Amino acid sequence: MSLDTYFAKAKGTGVLATAGADGKVNAAIYARPHVMDEETVAFIMADRLTHSNIQSNKHACYLFIESSGSYVGKRLHLTRIREEKNSPLIDKLRRHCPSVKSKSGGDLYLVYYHVEKVLPLIGSESAS
Repeated sequence: MSLDTYFAKAKGTGVLATAGADGKVNAAIYARPHVMDEETVAFIMADRLTHSNIQSNKHACYLFIESSGSYVGKRLHLTRIREEKNSPLIDKLRRHCPSVKSKSGGDLYLVYYHVEKVLPLIGSESAS
């Protein structure tokens, strides 16, 4: 199943984990990613800790836990490609309240990631 189809149908909770230059890890609740193509996803971010971390460390991991009641979901290993500040595409992509801006009233970023690897929520495809 393609990522686009999966995230269009799946319901659940997502967590985006990043680390800063100092190695300190942060995890934040994030909506399902916007699937641009099978190798690229994007997230809308305010200028907070997660966005700050990806400025110095381009790697992230997105964990999606389906609300099925069992441990089903996906882990996406990601590498930041680029970002757009206050992009008009943000309003087109937003799923809820597209006219509402950042809670802080600040800038919003559309951050693109290359999908390096997709793993199931539990286990892996190989023992490496």
